[in-house]
Amino acid sequence: MRPHRVRRSHAVIIDFQRHYTPPEFLKGEHSAVSVQLDESGNPNYLLNPLLADLAAHVRMMDRGGIDAGVLSCGIGFDQPDLATCRLVNDRIKQAVVDHPGRFIGLAHVPALNPSEAAAELKRCAVELGFPGVVIASELQGQALEVEALRPFWRAAADLGLYVFVHPLARVIAWPQLYVDDLGRMLGWEFSLMTATVRLINSGLLDELPSLKIQFSHFSGGIGRYLGRIRGFQQREKWGTAAVPGHGRQPKKPFDHYLQERLFYDCAGWAGPDHAGEWGAEWVRFGLQEVALSQAVFATDYPQAVRDAEEVADYVASVRALGPDARAMVEGVSAERLIPDLKERIGKRA
Repeated sequence: MRPHRVRRSHAVIIDFQRHYTPPEFLKGEHSAVSVQLDESGNPNYLLNPLLADLAAHVRMMDRGGIDAGVLSCGIGFDQPDLATCRLVNDRIKQAVVDHPGRFIGLAHVPALNPSEAAAELKRCAVELGFPGVVIASELQGQALEVEALRPFWRAAADLGLYVFVHPLARVIAWPQLYVDDLGRMLGWEFSLMTATVRLINSGLLDELPSLKIQFSHFSGGIGRYLGRIRGFQQREKWGTAAVPGHGRQPKKPFDHYLQERLFYDCAGWAGPDHAGEWGAEWVRFGLQEVALSQAVFATDYPQAVRDAEEVADYVASVRALGPDARAMVEGVSAERLIPDLKERIGKRA
């Protein structure tokens, strides 16, 4: 059963997934869109000059009626180097300062290094004023619930930072995905779904009741697989109750975590063509599958959608889906992740 609907007290549009890359990290031809390839020749990241163009970000938000955007940087999703993380965080803070009320920053940390991650999380929360931190759905090949990451999760919870989980910054190491751009097309979404189920079954959310996690892309579209997931959570029925590593169960019913503990953004469709039509269709399905109280608005600019007119079309098309979609766009859950949101956007000149 879904939680009750959250009432909307204001109409503020916050874009919870907005990619930014400081100019010094933007490799390749700065005036053209290109793709970064891994060692196996697989596309794993889009190199887009708009990533570093904050003025274009602001123009796009103005055209689409978006009040503010939450910035994260792909270089820091799974970054083991503290110096790189600190530079990314400082550049994002500068973006926040230079454009009052328009941007909100997320922290980037070497999450598998407990002492460095804790110190940088504290700096980002206290000195830089970031409300959250971003990590990839897999970190250096490790799942998000591994013991080495427990200090990271505890530090985020202790500081009151929400954690934004973005697809891994590389292609899953499975040769069947090494063609047709399947690593990004499907592999990234599979990684998000897998991370979601593993985190729930690991007991992490039971150990840290105040922890808030936002999964990208409706958690990879996990709602469309819930019939199968719920079925295989019946360990006795499927003979896995006593099998090591396969009989894990959280303390509460599985749907409690899906519908009341985790948050989801509505990015995940791929553009930029047909932004309104395809984006709205993705959102329509997503809001049938997760609780409205857990959903936040996102564009994935400037990767999934790049043109200001297409963004405006996407915003309008999603709002036209009905009251639930309109409430999500207008920030029904935004303050649950960023409690001082009104104060932040109130700084807008």
